[in-house]
Amino acid sequence: MALGGALGPAIHDREMTSRAKIRHDLEARIGYSFAEPDLLESALTHISALSGKARASSYQRLEFLGDHVLGLVVSDMLYRAYPKAEEGELSRRLADLVRKETCAEIARAVDLGAAIKLGASEANAGGRRRTAILADVCEALVGAVFVDGGYPAAAALIEHLWGERMRTPVRPLRDPKTMLQEWAQGRGLPTPSYREVERRGPHHDPEFRVVVELPDLLPTEGFGRSKRAAEQAAAAAFLAREGVLLAHNG
Repeated sequence: MALGGALGPAIHDREMTSRAKIRHDLEARIGYSFAEPDLLESALTHISALSGKARASSYQRLEFLGDHVLGLVVSDMLYRAYPKAEEGELSRRLADLVRKETCAEIARAVDLGAAIKLGASEANAGGRRRTAILADVCEALVGAVFVDGGYPAAAALIEHLWGERMRTPVRPLRDPKTMLQEWAQGRGLPTPSYREVERRGPHHDPEFRVVVELPDLLPTEGFGRSKRAAEQAAAAAFLAREGVLLAHNG
């Protein structure tokens, strides 16, 4: 019993030291040091790692805040970077930069997954690689920096992590579904219809197969980790077959 009593605090101390190192390494990667480390720890804590009333200490509240801070800062960045752009172009650029997939890509770029605190089941299910979790924690990180250092600190972080992508988008400003719809309308065709034909893989990480159809034209199919992604892939395949270029707009 004495041995167990001694081991308990020792294990706890090692866990605390390990989490401190994880936070320190992440701070180095993002270029920001927290005055209140507990804020960063909350931003990194998935609800599966908590229980009871402590569940309010997960990243969810900071994610809510970070989502809005990110939108404001990126809007400001775009307004300044593209003085001749019309509202429609700015809106398309904003949507591309704050979408969940982009936030997850930013998270992967700074290895945010390695720092996330997950429950055992979620960790074993590959939670550190899941787009939804990475995107949420990325937004929570923005919220935590905003609370810790104010708007200037959050703006500096977002410029550091999103700036290059803002200047050189890595995907078309008009997504394939929008382009296909415009292409169809220009030829007097109805709106393309999308149909899910298969869903495979585990429940926590499914893959969808979707077919897009237009009258008198052969359908095309696409695959994706979400129905939306599969629809976009199907539309892109259709456009590629018809010789429509998915050009990047810089």
